[in-house]
Amino acid sequence: FVRDHQEALCDAISADYGHRSRHETLLAEIFPVVDGIDHIIHQLRGWMRPQRRSVDWRSFFGASNRVVAQPLGVVGVIVPWNFPLNLSLVPLSYIFAAGNRAMVKMSENSRHLAAYLITHMPAYFSPEKLQFFDETGGVGIEFSKLKFDHLLFTGSGQTGKAVMAAAAANLCPVTLELGGKAPAIVCDDYPLQTATERIMFVKLLNAGQICTTVDHAWLPASKVDEFVALARGIVQARYPTISSPDYTSIIDQRSFDRLLNALDEARSGGAQVVQLLDGPAFDAATRKIAPTLVLNAPPDCALMQREIFGPILPLRTYAQLEEVVASINAGPRPLAVYPFSHDTAQVQYLIDHVMSGGVSVNDALFHVGQHDLPFGGVGESGMGHYHGHEGFETFSKLRPVFYQARWSSLKFLMPPYGKFAERVLAFLIGR
Repeated sequence: FVRDHQEALCDAISADYGHRSRHETLLAEIFPVVDGIDHIIHQLRGWMRPQRRSVDWRSFFGASNRVVAQPLGVVGVIVPWNFPLNLSLVPLSYIFAAGNRAMVKMSENSRHLAAYLITHMPAYFSPEKLQFFDETGGVGIEFSKLKFDHLLFTGSGQTGKAVMAAAAANLCPVTLELGGKAPAIVCDDYPLQTATERIMFVKLLNAGQICTTVDHAWLPASKVDEFVALARGIVQARYPTISSPDYTSIIDQRSFDRLLNALDEARSGGAQVVQLLDGPAFDAATRKIAPTLVLNAPPDCALMQREIFGPILPLRTYAQLEEVVASINAGPRPLAVYPFSHDTAQVQYLIDHVMSGGVSVNDALFHVGQHDLPFGGVGESGMGHYHGHEGFETFSKLRPVFYQARWSSLKFLMPPYGKFAERVLAFLIGR
């Protein structure tokens, strides 16, 4: 389906955004879906194979154990607007690999893509196997109340709580992929040019509208000015103007206004706002906001308290890594952490002392693209996993099966109990 309809899917997603870079859609939506399905095809036979498990030979001599993966039934999927193709079809590939059927509810901001999927997907999957639904206002929570065998939600923490509460009425297990403030931590030993190139690429991909993007960056205080200068040169080379076709629009007017208001609030609180492109700070007609750095943002402002989800990068400074760890751990657990260092001791210190959903070392975001790694959050950034073998297991019932031997020693442990039973139990207990 994806290969047959590649260009039409790119066009539908761009129409939903107002403008979405075609190459970003190919890179972040089309390619991960196709590549992920290829990975599943090559791994699925091994995932499906019953797993042998050990048996206590003293009490069950000759018996055997297996764990057998079986389909759960019907899985519900609630899809966000930011990567609507990736975040619908990648989960579906694991849901189908595990033998399930699925119902998928698209976002109200993905109406063009939803209409296309609803129209064209039935030629590939029967309605009994897969159905897509548009969001027509208020449908989300009602969808969560259906008696699914599992429910996957990707989106905000606030909505995730409502989805989980609705699903609880049916004792429906949920996987929640939420968000948070994922930090990049640039250590003193790491080449700043490389760190800046990688951080700014991830930050401006999809105009920062990614749950695992770099939300803010920690830098040694002595390197802030150099980072700003490097970022300006890098961004101007990649996106010469705000109207560049490679630069994506903000999804809707509400999000556009929220980001501009957050910048105004930070500026009013004494922050230094650094626009990285020459020309206007934003284009209201196309809902594009120029890439922006924010220095010395007040700790209580929206940029520092909430997930940004836009092309705005606050810079924070530190003298010792312990300060960074203490600050991150004082807030909700992030969906990801991005340490930049060639010093393995520093990297391991950050991995060991900061809890997060995932980690990319010396880059950002790309742990999510590793098909053999589980993807998921922790605490307020989510619960459960998909991707990799864990994705197959999430949408399977791992059923334990015990095979008793033809002859069982347990017959000696049945009433009436006597001295022989006492001796056997003493042996088993180890007395």
